[in-house]
Amino acid sequence: MRLENKVAIITGGASGFGKGIVNKFINEGAKVLIADINYESAKELEEKLGKNASALKVDVTKTLDVENMIKEVISRFSKVDILIQNAAIGMKPRPLVESSEDLFDKLFDTNVKSIYLGAKNIIPQFISQNIGGCIVNVVSTAAIRPRPGLTLYNATKGALIPLTKALALEVAEHKIRVNGICPVAGETPMLKDFLGDDDPDNAYKKFKSTVPLGRLAEPKDVANACLFLSSEEASFITGVMLEVDGGRTI
Repeated sequence: MRLENKVAIITGGASGFGKGIVNKFINEGAKVLIADINYESAKELEEKLGKNASALKVDVTKTLDVENMIKEVISRFSKVDILIQNAAIGMKPRPLVESSEDLFDKLFDTNVKSIYLGAKNIIPQFISQNIGGCIVNVVSTAAIRPRPGLTLYNATKGALIPLTKALALEVAEHKIRVNGICPVAGETPMLKDFLGDDDPDNAYKKFKSTVPLGRLAEPKDVANACLFLSSEEASFITGVMLEVDGGRTI
């Protein structure tokens, strides 16, 4: 098993891509803290997966919640090796001029500030353990090939590319690796928002046609990418953006 004796935190781990990552990591031998604002769903997943999974309610936009997340993973599992920063929100398509300041703040808090808070709080723990560490930020093809009507969302994901690369340089001396993955939109609850309300069936077909391999991302695709970047096979890889997109960004 590729993650035997490893401990991982997975934010947004109770549904969608995050749930797929949790399942994959458990199957590969990791102990996993399922960090999600939806505690009921996280607890249900914990009960399904058994003793190596542990649920915790976390609002990734709140400093105290993120600080507590690090304390809890140490309390429950004695160490932490991996942080998968997957929690995010989307938006329904709308022009920038019709996008409110409240929406701007909510998107940047959830999709960008959370990445800063997670890294800021786990890096000192990694350094104190003196065994290196791994951070994987779940970004999006929206950062590389943005879609009209999603300007604010595109911007939140675009911000994560230089953040990930700069942080990788900053912490490399501590043997901490920082990478990102850019999945295309997937068959997850967030997809409904992206498709909008006008003609979602047509929007789905139109968007899928832009993916050369002919389908959208599935949780297993994202989970496999996170597994690789978190494993020993990727021990010499840092600062990369791995596109998991069926060729959409070519």
